[in-house]
Amino acid sequence: MKLLNELSQLTNHHKKNCKLYKWYIDTIFTGKKKFKSLEEIPWIPVRAFKNHELKSVENHEVFKVMQSSGTSGIKSKIFLDKENARAQQIKLIEVFTKRFGKSRFPMLVIDSEKTIKDSANFSARTAAINGFGIFSKFKTFALDDKMKIDEEKLIDFLKKVSGTTFFIFGFTSVIWKFFLKNSKLKKLNFDFSKSFLIHGGGWKKLENEKVSKGEFKKKIKEVLGCKKIHNYYGMIEQTGSIYLECENGNLHAPDGSDFIIRSLENFAPLKANQEGLIQLFSNIQTSYPGHSILSEDIGKFLPLSHCKCGSKKKVLKILGRVKKAEVRGCSDAIN
Repeated sequence: MKLLNELSQLTNHHKKNCKLYKWYIDTIFTGKKKFKSLEEIPWIPVRAFKNHELKSVENHEVFKVMQSSGTSGIKSKIFLDKENARAQQIKLIEVFTKRFGKSRFPMLVIDSEKTIKDSANFSARTAAINGFGIFSKFKTFALDDKMKIDEEKLIDFLKKVSGTTFFIFGFTSVIWKFFLKNSKLKKLNFDFSKSFLIHGGGWKKLENEKVSKGEFKKKIKEVLGCKKIHNYYGMIEQTGSIYLECENGNLHAPDGSDFIIRSLENFAPLKANQEGLIQLFSNIQTSYPGHSILSEDIGKFLPLSHCKCGSKKKVLKILGRVKKAEVRGCSDAIN
């Protein structure tokens, strides 16, 4: 199995180049070097990136440090060299073009431009906006610095894209709180029927407001008239390797990635339809040991499918966050 071999090589690579990772793996997983299945690949808890600096490159090779947006103030730090940053971009291009083709589209960002201007805080939102920005012909930010709808910019953008396909991007909680719930939006009577929407993160806040995924989609269709809505699942600890919802509402692992579900009680791998912690694999993490991560998200999987979208990979279902876990929040914090 190609992915198993790649993950095995990455495990040994990081053991060789990251002392803290080696100590952890040798202690918890008894220093095993060969693995017969994905279930045997050692994992580290996602929380480790909050509490420790985990990198497999020298300090002078670090090109970029990305940070999550944890509400507690403790943020994950992800250390990228140029090679790994490039690999993340290539992977995101691969995922996007497989779903939407190779064309570039006008992009409406449901956020404030100040989000990407704060170079001192390269957060998950910054990374995502910049990442998806490579698929844009040009982009417009729908919100001003106070997170209010910028009517003038919206009108100008929609005049430019009239009659053409464009895409809307934003974090789920930002779209809901600062865009969809704004009473002015309906009065402005904008036409979003030619658009498709990509959104992710921020579900914790919507769960607190008792907003389901179905209700979110219904609101999008009702207020905007946009019918092509694609949620994605991912984390800054594995940037690029996102699970982009297909047109049938299913999440499939991208090429070079996979997942298993582990028991909350003893971390044993579970079977289809059993609920547990999601362990995520990705083959592009070379500058830091993020190739096998045990998340704090609860999920289950449906068996290998023949989804109408063409994917034959198993379907990932996200069910929420483990109780009492710190909210990692890729997008929940509005500074």
